[in-house]
Amino acid sequence: MRNREGASKGCQTARLSPGLHAAYCDSIARLILFRGFPLFIQIGIGQDFERHLLAGESAQVQVIADGRNSNTGGTALGYFNSVVEDFNASWQADHGQTGPPIRIVTRSWYNPNLDSRWSMIPSLIGTLTMMGTLMLTAMSVAREREQGTFDQLLVTPYRPSEIMVGKAIPNMAIGLTQSTTILLIAQFWFHIPFAGSFVVLYLGLGLFLMAAVGLGLLVSSISATMQQAMLYAFLLVMPFALLSGLTTPFSSMPKFLQSVMIINPLRYALDLTKRVYLEDAGFAQLLPDLLPLTVIGLITLSGAAWLFRRRLS
Repeated sequence: MRNREGASKGCQTARLSPGLHAAYCDSIARLILFRGFPLFIQIGIGQDFERHLLAGESAQVQVIADGRNSNTGGTALGYFNSVVEDFNASWQADHGQTGPPIRIVTRSWYNPNLDSRWSMIPSLIGTLTMMGTLMLTAMSVAREREQGTFDQLLVTPYRPSEIMVGKAIPNMAIGLTQSTTILLIAQFWFHIPFAGSFVVLYLGLGLFLMAAVGLGLLVSSISATMQQAMLYAFLLVMPFALLSGLTTPFSSMPKFLQSVMIINPLRYALDLTKRVYLEDAGFAQLLPDLLPLTVIGLITLSGAAWLFRRRLS
């Protein structure tokens, strides 16, 4: 906070409770924290704030709100807007200024026009890819077992882990092709600009596909028929898609569901694709998504290989 003039102090002291004393306007953020909200806004006041006000001009105050949790961020902005309205009324009464000293102008980062396609289409990269990949992988071994060709695997010189790799790699390649197709449609059909790195995006998609294929092979290993594999896959895909944050913010869900969905790879894939596509996020910012995807992939592939080995024995 750079400005320490009297006007900026008045801006924040207009709403402070008697038990909370602050010196500068950035303590409005602490006021919101005091009222029970996390710190979701950051306030900046320029050095010429009071000079513009004394000259009868509108002054600028920058407020950066975290919009990932729309409810909490909107509530925080609502408190700040009430602060601005009280300050405008007080300043106009004391100085006789006709226009509002502070005007509220809203701008959105990463999606300036608030176009829903910018948020939805990048999310479909992970959603449609997981639906196709998991269904295809789940029916792969079950189809061979149902058609009788699974017995031919027993006489091959390959180990169970090698057979699993042979089942996983083609499905991952299909998933990458599908995600690339959706990515191209997003850029050239819907004209959504890509702001991030393709290397980071495809690294995240590779880990996501490893987790999705692992889940599919796990389902396929416990299924006796294709109908069972399809049913089990639907039982996984539907709650994973609905509780992944595709339509509602993940942080707005009940804590119990958030704890259960820690095993959902689509939850991490949606956050990863949107942040890379729109925000140009790098490896450091995406570690909370990359590490869980790696763990889920290793656990599911290991579990599928163990079940597959038991089936062969």
